Amino acid sequence: MMNKAFVDHRIYTIQPRCMPKFLEVFETLAMPVLRKHLGEPLSFYVSSIGALNEVVHLWGYDSLDDYQQRSFARDTDPEFQHYLKASEGLILSQVSQIVKPVIFKHGK
Repeated sequence: MMNKAFVDHRIYTIQPRCMPKFLEVFETLAMPVLRKHLGEPLSFYVSSIGALNEVVHLWGYDSLDDYQQRSFARDTDPEFQHYLKASEGLILSQVSQIVKPVIFKHGK
């Protein structure tokens, strides 16, 4: 089981037929900044069955303060602005939510 107290769960809906371009922009412009400030993602997926054109990624944080501090660092990094500009028109919608793990009393 993962050891992060909070997870930033993001779903981006990408313009149809623009997934390859979005992933290229994300990998080259966003990921270096995200790795610098957030570390490695817990996971990163694209949809293949069901709602299509979605990118799902999860980032772990030790606390809400940790989330706020690292998100602020990401958002104010001048290099991140390059990603935001390059991704204009590629993203139809974004859902971001903070989730936390459930610890069950019974079982493994």
